[in-house]
Amino acid sequence: MPTFTTRPEILGTFGVVTSTHWIASAVGMSILEKGGNAFDAAVATGFVLQVVEPHLNGPGGDMPALLYSKAKDKVEVLCAQGTAPAGASIEHYTGEGLSIIPGDGLLSTVIPGAFGGWMLMLKEYGQLSVRDVLEPAIHYAEHGHPLLPRVAATIEGLGEFFRREWPTSFATWLPNGTAPAPYANFRNPTLAATWRRMVAEAESRQGREAQIEAACEAFYRGFVAEAISDYFRHAEVMDASGARHKGVLTADDLDRWKPTIEIPQTYDYHGWTIAKTGPWGQGPVLLQSLALLKGLNVGDMDPTGAEFVHTVIEAMKLAYADREVYYGDPAFAEIPIERLLSDDYNDVRRRLIGDTASLELRPGRLSGFETQHDATMAMLDTAGMIGGAIYEPTMAHLSEKRGDTVHVDVIDREGNMVSVTPSGGWLQSSPTIPGLGFCLNSRAQMFWLKPGLPTSLAPGKRPRTTLTPSIALRDGVPTLAFGTPGGDQQDQWQLAFFLRYVHHGGDLQATIDQPLFHTTHFPSSFYPRTRSPGNLMVEETIGTAALRELKDKGHLVSVADPWSIGRLTAARRDGDGLLRAAATPRLMQAYAIGR
Repeated sequence: MPTFTTRPEILGTFGVVTSTHWIASAVGMSILEKGGNAFDAAVATGFVLQVVEPHLNGPGGDMPALLYSKAKDKVEVLCAQGTAPAGASIEHYTGEGLSIIPGDGLLSTVIPGAFGGWMLMLKEYGQLSVRDVLEPAIHYAEHGHPLLPRVAATIEGLGEFFRREWPTSFATWLPNGTAPAPYANFRNPTLAATWRRMVAEAESRQGREAQIEAACEAFYRGFVAEAISDYFRHAEVMDASGARHKGVLTADDLDRWKPTIEIPQTYDYHGWTIAKTGPWGQGPVLLQSLALLKGLNVGDMDPTGAEFVHTVIEAMKLAYADREVYYGDPAFAEIPIERLLSDDYNDVRRRLIGDTASLELRPGRLSGFETQHDATMAMLDTAGMIGGAIYEPTMAHLSEKRGDTVHVDVIDREGNMVSVTPSGGWLQSSPTIPGLGFCLNSRAQMFWLKPGLPTSLAPGKRPRTTLTPSIALRDGVPTLAFGTPGGDQQDQWQLAFFLRYVHHGGDLQATIDQPLFHTTHFPSSFYPRTRSPGNLMVEETIGTAALRELKDKGHLVSVADPWSIGRLTAARRDGDGLLRAAATPRLMQAYAIGR
């Protein structure tokens, strides 16, 4: 393990916050200083990220969280993934002339879950009020924040499209008729007004929990729901299909939806227990990868060498292939996740990992699921998906778009712990809702329009997302929170980080700073759902010898610029109460703060 790091590992005993934007991390730390706990800090950080990274998440998006509450003494999953509207049937979409759901526009929208999720976290685990957690976001929306260059580039690239097709977005993001400059002090006064009204609605009631309930009612049954419903009733907008479509989301959809608290999916690996979302997210692919790698002595490999990269990539190809066939909302389909994680299954699958790169998509063929396996593979074989993979969501064909999500890790002095990956509702997703200052998500693009699959579109169903925060327990004690944005790459980057940390030690920052890699071998979760068999992207800093060896093994290597892959953050609590945190230097945005 190299000793060089770009930054120090942050150490303290009071609290640590790490996120993908320095302002958001500072806000989270201020909430801890104010007397809030880790959950309060995460909520306030999340709302600020909607303002300062609007190209990566927004109020109309979604979020899963892994939570450890000292009071409950258990790790839980908060699922704030909105479901497909009642009108979102395969028949309706194919009747619109679609064979694949567009990556943007109104038909790609599911119920926005992020706000309900944040309010549930605040109510069930936090201590502060709606005002306390919204005031920082209101400040930055009203008074401005330095607009990231990537946000400015995204807006500039979409400016003409917004002007011609999505005028409400044009008014929001190009308020003077021109794109804002990088680091301009950008304001969103309409969003600030929305949140001010939300606080007023909350404070019309007495008591903290009653105020949180009032805020939820305002969003899902009150003025926010009314504005969304009014817009969807009349709007018909251009999307990635090249045609204009109306959406199917209604006020009744918003009214019926609620976030949930669930049991995590876990796997034991070398004294650690990794907790992830269920198979309605992609989280179990990291667990499947660990199950495959457990018998391959990766701890003896050079963590930045070609053998390590090759072995990890080949394991991930197998795990992600299974994702395509078997993952989905367990409320709608039988998901054989325990079989996929079993020793018997992985002892057989592990034999497929050889000395050369596989160019095939090779999901396991489980007994009882043969029809599902064959139907999925037939669909993928005929979908025309081979080509340059687009591993970012919405509108990559029009504008610079790197990343699609944000991430937050928080640990407080009591040992409460949060890992949360908010996403969706980015400014490219769909038109801004008049009077609200934000747009909705494009998460429905992750459904297929073929019946009979775990990921087939159906009303009330959760799309299989790529959002995958992590908490790891060491000898049964919650110890490590980590995650990253990055769509399908999230668990790939997290796996490399976790394996290096578990097997080779060192501090969090040194581990995050090591060269990263990923594959686009399997189908993308995002429109237009392409894949690049055998592709391996790796940062140049891994070295020429390793790159040459990987090419010799048959990988189709794409060399990425130094410091250009991944946006990992991580936080840890030691047994003696010492807290640690780190954030990637990549993109020059993420920061860890603590004391």
